[in-house]
Amino acid sequence: MKIKLLCLLILTSIYNYSQTSTDIYLFDMVIGDSLIVINNPIDISEGNKGYDNQPSFLNDGSGVLFTSTRNDQTDIVLYNIENSTKAWLTDSEANEYSPIQMPNKKYFSAVRLEKDGNQLLWKYSFNKRKQEVLIHNLKVGYHAWLNKKMIVSFVLNDPPSLVVTNLKYKIKYPIDKNIGRSIVKIPNTELISIISLEHGESEIYSINPINSDKKYIADALEGSQDLAWTPDGTLIMGKEDKLYKLRAGVDKTWIEFASLQSFGLTGITRLAISPFGNKIVIVVDEVVE
Repeated sequence: MKIKLLCLLILTSIYNYSQTSTDIYLFDMVIGDSLIVINNPIDISEGNKGYDNQPSFLNDGSGVLFTSTRNDQTDIVLYNIENSTKAWLTDSEANEYSPIQMPNKKYFSAVRLEKDGNQLLWKYSFNKRKQEVLIHNLKVGYHAWLNKKMIVSFVLNDPPSLVVTNLKYKIKYPIDKNIGRSIVKIPNTELISIISLEHGESEIYSINPINSDKKYIADALEGSQDLAWTPDGTLIMGKEDKLYKLRAGVDKTWIEFASLQSFGLTGITRLAISPFGNKIVIVVDEVVE
């Protein structure tokens, strides 16, 4: 019953985003041999009221893509870190979610939810001149790019499934089921990390999208659905106002390394780490002033 309820919450969550008020903060991050320090928070959602969520770094670490509420719908925003500026990249009648820069740097992909309920993964150009469906006939909730031709997607089935799409050969095949929403490419590998719900508790696994080889990494932090990887292979998860780390095969349990309490922030959910490990973005409950 526990797993069925959690799967139901995951399946319906994408339709309830507009009801959740969240902000996104960008922090500097310093990774040492045994310590990780974060400081200098910046509200990159800039006090926008409503849902600001699902951040991902550009491939060169120069900016952050995220979903933001505007005119009672969600569009995609690019925050430029060097200039501290924000640019809206979409302006359709649909809601867009889960933006990620594609390996082809001129484009990004995002989930597009039409008013009629149709939900597909789309390709957009940064110059706003081109947009097209990437994967037909697949209700994608979240996704990650393995390489230029392969996408790994969380698909809204019952239970949710993990599906690989090969754009070159135009084929799709499932490789797992009963998974959480967090799908992250493991740095310096051709593997994806997922949170499996198959055994009654949330467990982190690596999975090879080519041959479906699946290996246990660690138990997930209790009460947390989202994770990120540092470039050196340390897992990061958050809960309430605290951040935790775990080095698989080294640490026996999750270790608290930072608290957002001194910044007046709490309600940590999603998070992402820059490709160079010098920045982290964290989604928190909207600050009420």
